[in-house]
Amino acid sequence: MKIAYLHASKYGNGASVAEEFKRQMERNDVEVEIHHIGDAKPKELPRADLYLFSSPGRMGKPIGSMRRFLKKVQLPEGTPYALLATAVTPRPDKKTGRMPTEEEQAKWQQVMPAMTDLLDAKGLRKVGQEQVMVMEIKGPLEDGWQAKVTAFAESLLQAR
Repeated sequence: MKIAYLHASKYGNGASVAEEFKRQMERNDVEVEIHHIGDAKPKELPRADLYLFSSPGRMGKPIGSMRRFLKKVQLPEGTPYALLATAVTPRPDKKTGRMPTEEEQAKWQQVMPAMTDLLDAKGLRKVGQEQVMVMEIKGPLEDGWQAKVTAFAESLLQAR
């Protein structure tokens, strides 16, 4: 199995997640090629059995460069893909100290739905998704993030 991992890491958090994902998959004899979207051409992606797209969230959406990249992606209909995003950990309201509810978080965190909509519109087939939290915009990643990436890698192996 070969995976093309395309990420849009800005502060290095997504790149760290990509490297951990690659380590986990290589333990299972799966080849992973990691590419920053700034160095990839969306109409000339490398051949792979699975495409994994990863973006940080900005204002609740994938960053603009990832949205533009996904709009231009050209892959055959039915091609399997997965999503892995990084997002800032929710914080309590500064005035009330109340944490946002899951519904409120879902309203503002549209990274996965936005990426899914762009790729599903092309006829691609999603096989998994995961989100890794970042404590502050520039990091560090949440405690236990490696275990989350390991579990995600294992779920993709089982799905194949």
